[in-house]
Order: sequence, then structure tokens, then C-alpha cells
Amino acid sequence: MKHIFPELPYISGTLNGHAYVDLGLSVMWATCNVGADSPSDYGDYFAWGETTPKERYDEDNCDANGMNLKDIGGNAALDAARANWGWPWRMPTGDEFQELIDSCDWQWTAQGGHKGHKVTSRVNGNSIFLPAAGNSSGSSLSDIGKYGIYWTSLPHESTSYGARCLFFFDSDFIVTLHLRFCGLSVRPVSE
Repeated sequence: MKHIFPELPYISGTLNGHAYVDLGLSVMWATCNVGADSPSDYGDYFAWGETTPKERYDEDNCDANGMNLKDIGGNAALDAARANWGWPWRMPTGDEFQELIDSCDWQWTAQGGHKGHKVTSRVNGNSIFLPAAGNSSGSSLSDIGKYGIYWTSLPHESTSYGARCLFFFDSDFIVTLHLRFCGLSVRPVSE
């Protein structure tokens, strides 16, 4: 057992220099968002299908808007986790976020001065923290400390301007649709 981050009681190991927790689920979950220095930090914000943060998040400067794409997980040109952290990291699918919802207990709390959910596995008792990092639209951040919105690797089935995401606030969480041009958090996973 390694105590890399004092706010996490258990770290399973590291891959490519990034810590992960084994929740006993189908994938290993990273302890931090892409661009974060600790589990409670918000990290960087990414438009869906883009791999670098930017100054503005607008409909007219989103590379993936209107593109007919399939699952981008593991594609280093489109997946922010793979592009920034390397193999074997990738963005989670909607099913993997749904497994996190269905197999874990979610507790709204604060960690490192940031609100979010402590997500504790009902399989083995290990946990991760997902900060409520809000989102970026235009050149401003909004809803920090109120909502968490995390990209999946999957486009939305009915529109080439949307993609699937995990959305949560203090008392609810759901895998749903969000506009691709908005800057959201990315929490990597690995097999």
C-alpha cells in the first residue's frame, strides 16, 4: 500500500507515473483528473475530441463539432487521457461510468478544500474522489463546487454536436448528453 496522496487511504499502484485505485470493477480508475496535481484538484478542461486545454470553448472552435465519430477511447489524436498520459490510459465509456454509479456508494463531501463525491466501491471498499469541477464555456468557468461533468469516450447517438458524459451534483448522478464544445473534466481509466 502506497500513500502517495494523504487524502486517499489506498492507492493500488501507478501506470506511466499516474496513480490508480482498483475498485474491483472492470477498469482501474485514476486518482486524479488529467491536468490535476492531486485527487481534489480540478485539473484541465477539454472539449470532446480535443487533447489540449484552450482559452475559449465555443461552438466555432471545436474541432469535433459535426464530425461523425465513433468511440474515441485510446485514440491519441482525440482522447485527452491517452494524449496526455500515454498508454494504457484512456477516457472511460458510458458503461464504465454507469458501472461506477451502480457498484459504488456516492458521498457528497469536501476534500482538499473542493466539493465533490467520494465514490466508494461496494465490491472492495476502495474509493476515489471526483471533484465538482464545473465546466468551461466561452472563456469562463461556471458551476465549480456545484456540479461535476466528466467526458466519456462516446459520441451521442443522435447528434454529431453532442457526446456522452457523467453529470453529478450533490444528490444525483447520471450518464447523459453534453455539447462537445464545452470544456469538461477527464478522469482516465485503464484495463
